Amino acid sequence: MAITSTQDNGDGIARFASGSYIDTGTVAAFDITCGFRPRYVKVINEDGDCMMEWCTGMADGEGMKTATAGDIALVASNGITPLADGFTIGLDTDLVVTSEQLRWIAFG
Repeated sequence: MAITSTQDNGDGIARFASGSYIDTGTVAAFDITCGFRPRYVKVINEDGDCMMEWCTGMADGEGMKTATAGDIALVASNGITPLADGFTIGLDTDLVVTSEQLRWIAFG
């Protein structure tokens, strides 16, 4: 049996940021600046009961989405993309909805 394993310990400095976001206009993809490149991001739509997670090793724009009915699926686009100083939340129409409250956490 062959085992393939990877690990990313970063630079040894623990980083954490959290916040909220709500858009009452026309929704679109948007950037969150947290001051570091995250290795894990979780975004929760508390009004629409949807959440998405991204971690190191996943492609840019991907995300593991849990929808209202509890269905879990890997999305290949419009997910989460890490940036040098934050991340982009793509326009996934279950997650990003006009006037619905988003909460996010990021670890670096």
